[in-house]
Amino acid sequence: MKMTFRWFGENSDSVKLSQIRQIPGMTGLMGFLDYKAAGEVWTEEEIKAYIDKVHEAGLECEVIESVNVHEDIKMGLPSRDKYIENYNITIRNLAKYGVKVIVYNFMPVFDWLRTDLAHPIPEDGSNSLYFDEKDLGTMGPVEIVRKTAADSNGFTLPGWEPERLAELENTLKQYEGMTPDKLRENYKYFLDAVIPVCEEVGIRMACHPDDPAWPIFGLPRIAHSKEQFDLICGLHDSPANALCLCTGSLGSNENNNVPEIIRHFGEKNRIAALHVRNVKFLDGYHHFREASHLSKDGDLDMFAIMKAIYDTCPDAYVRPDHGRMIWDEVGRPGYGLYDRALGATYLNGLWEAIDRLSR
Repeated sequence: MKMTFRWFGENSDSVKLSQIRQIPGMTGLMGFLDYKAAGEVWTEEEIKAYIDKVHEAGLECEVIESVNVHEDIKMGLPSRDKYIENYNITIRNLAKYGVKVIVYNFMPVFDWLRTDLAHPIPEDGSNSLYFDEKDLGTMGPVEIVRKTAADSNGFTLPGWEPERLAELENTLKQYEGMTPDKLRENYKYFLDAVIPVCEEVGIRMACHPDDPAWPIFGLPRIAHSKEQFDLICGLHDSPANALCLCTGSLGSNENNNVPEIIRHFGEKNRIAALHVRNVKFLDGYHHFREASHLSKDGDLDMFAIMKAIYDTCPDAYVRPDHGRMIWDEVGRPGYGLYDRALGATYLNGLWEAIDRLSR
């Protein structure tokens, strides 16, 4: 296992590389170029500049997140071939600088959704990301986008970049009539085009689950259960067609047995990376908040999760995911320093204990 940290770049992250380097057991980053719009080529020059900066800080950068898939690819429009070609150029460019995994998703329009970005936690006075289906009320997609942008502390949020959502109403209209089967058909077209390039250059594509783990606003979502991920792995049968299993995204649905899902795909050699975090279920339908990584603070068994990783995919890249805001920190919601650093330390402690018990 390599413990990693998400970093958005020196111009758009409240966390410094020097601080990440001081987290015990931290090997590197799951990197991110937040200014690149979906469909654009990530040039060699900007990739080199980003990764050189990371290496100068004494960290690795073998995983890149959020090389976003253009909506035209998901919708199967004639223009998709141009954007797929751009994606393949980016894959080749990233491979030249040591990147081994690309984390991405195939969610229509919205990468993730919460109804509150700073919900108070009465037990300790911190706050965290939160979702309550009833809070959506009569809000439509445009209203929730405006609310999310207003609550983001001045930072752009992954999946909610203004340029991606500027044409929101038009994009939603284009998705009318899209079925899960048709979306999977478009997904296969994409994978059939990019996976051979990945095999050639030694990169694995790692699909992130839908977040939360159910359809929203009538849009089809096809990546939030073991059965759906089996279908995704079958769209193009290759170890390069892999998964980034996010325990919080999958765990938002109480029907998902997260350790079992990890074991299932780990034994098939289909897990390239994992985002590990905890969630707390609250009363009501589709109602949860994000908790500290400690098992007892949420409803996921973090020991069982780390044991499943240890047993079936011990070479995967792992990072602590969405943290609470604690100790008066102000930063990008879910992506502050302190609670994610605590999470990494906790997960490393579990790993050490599991390793010793196993030996």
